[in-house]
Amino acid sequence: MSEWLTREEALGRLKVRPQTLYAYVSRGRIGMRPDQADPRRSRYRADDIAALATRRARGRSPQAIAESAIAWGEPAIATSISTIVQGRLVYRGEDATTLSATATLEETASLLWATNAGVSFAAQGSPGGENSRAAAFTSLARLAAEGRPSLGRLPAMLYQDAAGAIGALAAALGAVAGRGAMHERLARGWSVGGAGADLIRRALVLLADHELNASTFAARVAASTGAPVAACLIAGLATLSGPRHGGAGEAALNLVEDAERLGADIAVGRWLGHDRPLPGFGHQLYPEGDPRADALLGDIEVDGGLAHLQDAVLAATGARPNIDFALAALTRNLRLPSDAPFRLFALGRSIGWTAHAVEQVTSNGLIRPRARYDGPVKR
Repeated sequence: MSEWLTREEALGRLKVRPQTLYAYVSRGRIGMRPDQADPRRSRYRADDIAALATRRARGRSPQAIAESAIAWGEPAIATSISTIVQGRLVYRGEDATTLSATATLEETASLLWATNAGVSFAAQGSPGGENSRAAAFTSLARLAAEGRPSLGRLPAMLYQDAAGAIGALAAALGAVAGRGAMHERLARGWSVGGAGADLIRRALVLLADHELNASTFAARVAASTGAPVAACLIAGLATLSGPRHGGAGEAALNLVEDAERLGADIAVGRWLGHDRPLPGFGHQLYPEGDPRADALLGDIEVDGGLAHLQDAVLAATGARPNIDFALAALTRNLRLPSDAPFRLFALGRSIGWTAHAVEQVTSNGLIRPRARYDGPVKR
């Protein structure tokens, strides 16, 4: 019978950071299961850890190290903006979930952009309506075509460009024009009251940044070429649009609908039987549970359909809700448009994209990794 170790024991034997342990789990290299004594915690298969520790001791090639760094591996780019430490998301030294209890998106932007100047995002342009996603791309593309290259410009000027671009993005995604913070203008656009507006505020803050995720990396790559800030935001938005990233919230809503129509256990079994990842559950960097989801779900009355689904997924896989599940719960609770998770994600994360783009520009480094060619060679 296999021995199962606590997280602390696993980290001690491997001598790695928590992020690296979670990456090994996500790749299937280390087995994980919920702790029977405390389902909120996880245990890790000792045999897998011993085998991995032996392989690590033999050393690894530079190519293998580089490849592993791209997919949930060791940190590859230095940043002072955000990180994940012991299962907690941190914005410039401040716990993001604690910050989300009171902060607005504008205040979070001041923190992530490291500026003492007040930040505001005046909604520019017409609301996108039902085709808000297309309007978002169109508005940013226009600004990108007209924008100045970011290379060699002061951060204050780049942040000014970003504020205008985010204002245009906000209008396209449903924020009404006028005074007030972003969450208040979104709430008015969606006809949501004060309590709902506060939930929207918290969601935006929790989504503002998440270290070097796929869309942020895309924004940094664009910034490393000196592209205009709006172009960097387009790079992030395009990457976010994928179903494995910003589209996961809408996919979670589809899973809930399947669960209500077929029954939660049957729906989960079908998704897993077709080798489809369960949207809204599990996260490689949070094996003990996504703190962003916990922070948002604590203020939301989860309906029966979501609750049954949550129980069925936990029983079948041990996976816990992540931020995408929480966004689906928020959408159902406030009766928002079905694409509200994507809209909230895009608006919140635009703050982080900007912070990383400016940090990349000021570092004056081009991101240009090499490929490991495995195609034919003509002799």
